[in-house]
Amino acid sequence: MPLLTSESIVLRTYPLREADLIVNFFTRDQGKLRGVARRARRPKSGFGSSLERLTHSRISYFQKETRELVNIGDSEILNSQFSLASDYAAGVALDYMAELADHLLPPHEVNERFFRLMLAMLAHLREHRGQGAWPVVFYFTLWAVRLAGFLPDMHLNEESASLAREILATPIGQLPPHPYSRTFAAQLRRGLLLAIENHVERRLLTAPLIETLDPQSVN
Repeated sequence: MPLLTSESIVLRTYPLREADLIVNFFTRDQGKLRGVARRARRPKSGFGSSLERLTHSRISYFQKETRELVNIGDSEILNSQFSLASDYAAGVALDYMAELADHLLPPHEVNERFFRLMLAMLAHLREHRGQGAWPVVFYFTLWAVRLAGFLPDMHLNEESASLAREILATPIGQLPPHPYSRTFAAQLRRGLLLAIENHVERRLLTAPLIETLDPQSVN
């Protein structure tokens, strides 16, 4: 059982027993994995904050073919989202990105472009904190459904379809060059959310929170 180390993005954690955590994490080279981090909830845990939501880490783990869960041995922070802690809109966007990735990504399927998309969106939020999260929400949502392997016919009007084509024509890591029209962007967002919820067969917990964000942050 060799020790593996992967560049990873933490998606979600669940408490296990008194001191352990179940960790869902997305790796660059192995796809999405689930593992157990022993004693991670103890005050003096060696994991520190490296297993916080959407932390970009280098995670070391043991993997057995006969077990679904890997054993996480160590985690080193590469980039933290701690600087966004006081930005409510960015926090909602982070929760939304983590939930979408966790539900759309199948286990053990490598998706390098999705990994780079997440890193680019996280970097943009850190570099432009306090300037609104709507561009990241739109851009990430549309590219996420495309890179996850489905992009349904959303029956949008021509203006919203034009916005979707513009976003998809923009290289991953860059945001569209001009502000969004609120009407067209709202239709695009709602069409995408409906398509995602139909695909994953459940309601997205973060979708209502997205709707509460200040509409002024669209521009």
